[in-house]
Amino acid sequence: MLAPVAWRTPPENYGPWELITSLLTEELVKSGLDVTLFATGNSITNAKLESLTALGYEENSASNAKVMECMHISNCIEKADEFDIIHNQFDFLPLTYSRLIKVPILTTIHGFSSPDILPVYKRYNSNTHYVSISYSNRHPSLDYIANVYHGIDLKMYPYCLDPSQDYLLFMGRIHPDKGVHEAIEIAQNSGLPLLIAGIIQDKDYFERMVKPYLNSSIEFIGRVGGKEKIDLLQNAVAFLHPISFEEPFGLSVVEAMACGTPVIAYKKGSMNEVIEDGKTGFLVEDVNSAVEAILNLPNIDRKYCSEFVEKNFSKERMATDYIKIYEKILHSK
Repeated sequence: MLAPVAWRTPPENYGPWELITSLLTEELVKSGLDVTLFATGNSITNAKLESLTALGYEENSASNAKVMECMHISNCIEKADEFDIIHNQFDFLPLTYSRLIKVPILTTIHGFSSPDILPVYKRYNSNTHYVSISYSNRHPSLDYIANVYHGIDLKMYPYCLDPSQDYLLFMGRIHPDKGVHEAIEIAQNSGLPLLIAGIIQDKDYFERMVKPYLNSSIEFIGRVGGKEKIDLLQNAVAFLHPISFEEPFGLSVVEAMACGTPVIAYKKGSMNEVIEDGKTGFLVEDVNSAVEAILNLPNIDRKYCSEFVEKNFSKERMATDYIKIYEKILHSK
């Protein structure tokens, strides 16, 4: 299992790719598979851990990200003969090694960060295997062996039927793509307080579009994890997700619904695959329709939100799906 090396696997706070890699790895070990995890040295796993770096490059300001990535990937590829299959959670760069080894490579495409990386996926389309994390995030020029939705550890997200507080929640990267400024506008127009949690990925955007509007009702609390994160998700009356890009999956959306919290999201990308409109939240077009949706929140059954996630987005289901893919690839060799 080739993990990213931006953060620890699993991450202490932010790190969605590392989180999914960890959840899948541990489930595969539980199922009896012999798994080696290539990740940072401080990673926590029941698999065999291989690492050339103690900390992720986002956790060590002195590190050179490109150098670390190259060393990390090559360490895995040089040991390829020890494995039946390499599951790449790292994005496009490992594909450039795929014709140099005989071991099949399966790549989970977590999203296309830029159109510039697509030529790499196209070049190795015929000799590797791709998994999408939503049908909406598939590119028509690529072939896919399967679609596997992310899964979460349901025990970590107990649902709450009766929120103890009356606030809206935004949780995610502070970046224009995530629509933090529109979440603020939605809260202002609804008259409800808003809590904003996440890492600042675009400092200029934060300074211009978020910071000037912070007050006693619009609060930025920064990066959160652990119990603090769960408490925030459980006690919100709604989770706001006014994205301005084609969201590949939306892990935080699933985490919110698992806690019983309905999601109000712009209808972009995978949102119509992840949210059951009118049942686990509302798919809306703009600020005005989001404010209208808030008025309809009493119609949402918070227990149903949790049950919906349990049925569709568990880590156990995710692991079962991937094992079937591994078997299909190995039987076709």
